[in-house]
Amino acid sequence: MTSTHLQTSDISIIIPTLNEESQIGNWQRLRSLAVGHDTGALPCEIIIVDGGSSDQTVSLARSQGFRVESCRPGRGTQLNHGAKLASGKVLLFLHADTELPADFAKPLLHCLNNTPAIAGAFSLTIEDAGLLLQAVCLGANLRSRLLQLPYGDQAIFIRRDDFLQLDGFPEAPIMEDFIFIRMARQKGRITTLPQKVTTSARRWQRLGIIRTTLINQFVILGFCARVPLQKLASLYRR
Repeated sequence: MTSTHLQTSDISIIIPTLNEESQIGNWQRLRSLAVGHDTGALPCEIIIVDGGSSDQTVSLARSQGFRVESCRPGRGTQLNHGAKLASGKVLLFLHADTELPADFAKPLLHCLNNTPAIAGAFSLTIEDAGLLLQAVCLGANLRSRLLQLPYGDQAIFIRRDDFLQLDGFPEAPIMEDFIFIRMARQKGRITTLPQKVTTSARRWQRLGIIRTTLINQFVILGFCARVPLQKLASLYRR
């Protein structure tokens, strides 16, 4: 439990991007957060960390007033770069295709101010989810709560000091969120909030729900079996 009472203005939101121009039109809430309109409080710091987009991601984000920084590609690398630049006492790592709940700051700050949790995340929902995707969300939320193992699409948050003590995300080709949360879990409790983020269904739509779910499980099993991460990354992205 931190001795300093954290506020909304202490939150830095870090968003890694790579060819995400199609998502920027969905960032209305982020624009509100950047000026404080969505919370009625001081604004959050928002840092976009681009990994070398070849589309209009950078120019579109900057045209809408977002701060955009660049580094070499790789989600773990980009998240760590954003964390180094962030001034907030709380780091919130948000995927470009995931939307925060309307009143995200209040439960997040309550968790870090009033519980012994070292880190946390939100519950998951998927946009336009039918029965199969609702089942995927149910499984993900059970895993997150029972095993204290949320994934990156659930918007992981942590105090900056604790993040630095953990040496940040591994700069691995895949599973940086899984590895990071397992390290954090050794230091303290990981809380999953009941409030839900909404993530895009685009990967499930592109590959199919069953195929995507099977690939995700094979990657986790491969990691546990010590298959090289580069091979797992190739399987995931193929």
